[in-house]
Order: sequence, then C-alpha cells, then structure tokens
Amino acid sequence: MLDDRDRRILDMLQKNAGISVTDLAERVALSVSACSRRIQRLEESGHIARRIIVLDRERMGVPTTVFALVKTAHHSDEWTEAFRRIISDIPEIVEAHRLTGNHDYILKIVLPRVEHYDVIYKQIVRKLELFDVSASISMEELKHGMAIPVSYAL
Repeated sequence: MLDDRDRRILDMLQKNAGISVTDLAERVALSVSACSRRIQRLEESGHIARRIIVLDRERMGVPTTVFALVKTAHHSDEWTEAFRRIISDIPEIVEAHRLTGNHDYILKIVLPRVEHYDVIYKQIVRKLELFDVSASISMEELKHGMAIPVSYAL
C-alpha cells in the first residue's frame, strides 16, 4: 500500500525523472537513503515501470501529428497479432489503442510533414487488409503530458 510520501515521490519523478535523489529526498522530507529505498521499492513493486527521456518533437523533425481511425472486418487473434506486429515495426506510430464504438483502432502517428502519412498508410495496407482508414490532422496540441494521477495508486 502506498502512503502520501510514496505518491509525492511518484508525482515528482514522473514530472522530472532526472531529479537527484538528494533533491527529491529534501522535497519529501526524507533522508537520502530512505528516499532511495522507497524508489527501489516502487521500482520492484512495478509502480515505476521505467524512466524515460521526452524529446522535443520540433527539434527531432516530427512536428506533425495524425490520428488514424482504423476499421477492420477481421477480429481474430491471429489478425490482431499481425496488426500489432506491423504497427510495432513503424516508429512513427507512437500510440495505438483498440476501441469500442464505430472504429476498431486509433493510431497516433508523428511525422515530419503531413505528406509522409501516405508512406505510413502504404506500409500498413501492403501487409494487412483493412476495411477503412480515416485520418485527421492535429491542428494544435492543447494538452500534452505523460504524468498520470497518483491519487488512485494502490
């Protein structure tokens, strides 16, 4: 079970994974060794899945975001696994979700420019039959974050 200090540690680490243990310990009113032990426990328990660096998409040359909504006539485990493998091999597809409702999947794709979407689209449809794909271009990102609420953590 997590306590308030654990939640504060998790909240601060997900906002800045590069924070030093010394600074983190000071902010949560713990000794460095106690803070370090808590972080290790949170990693071992799986509350901390991994630590990542977030790159600036503009500087990395992929400022354009396209959301592709996918419909398929196939719903077998084999088809789904093939789809998963294909999209996993395309680095521009940074997120993929299976949906309820009118569409089966949504893909978040980051690109150097909108014209590059056709390259990604063709990589998928050459390997797998899709019923329908419709894409929407993000005009403006209103909110971006990797941090999740820590108040629900068990």
